[in-house]
Amino acid sequence: MTDFQKYIQRYLDLIPSENWLEELKLVGEKTVSLYSYLIEEQSKYAYAEGKWTLKEVLLHLSDTERVFQYRILAIARGEEKNLPGFDEELYAQNSFANERNLDSLIEEYQLIRNSSLILLETLNPSVLNNIGTANGNQISAETIGKLIVGHNIHHLNIIEERYLPNL
Repeated sequence: MTDFQKYIQRYLDLIPSENWLEELKLVGEKTVSLYSYLIEEQSKYAYAEGKWTLKEVLLHLSDTERVFQYRILAIARGEEKNLPGFDEELYAQNSFANERNLDSLIEEYQLIRNSSLILLETLNPSVLNNIGTANGNQISAETIGKLIVGHNIHHLNIIEERYLPNL
């Protein structure tokens, strides 16, 4: 197993069932529910110096999902070029998430998740097995879809372990 495979497997292992599209819906609902209970001041909380605020985590989920959507679409359509990686720290630094209203971040997350669901539910199942290259690593469109789920669960786990107990 390559380092890349080990890296992504930690996210894939978090998906609680084989029905990853259903899990995509459920984790989206759980994320919206969790953030809907926060007040504006709580959403600016970071559990340690240099860590993202809850707002930044939510926008990170949205940014990552947008990147993954593009990769799914490109690979499903047969793109053969290497799709670029992205620097999540740089994206977070330039997101200005903390200057935004929490409700707008929740709405954006919901719209992006709905867009992912439409994309993934309407792709011909045969193209989910298409293999492409993203950030120098070969990966299938389906695996990227599953990564959206596992990545979201990963961050919810961190929120529940490191953020919520201190709010």
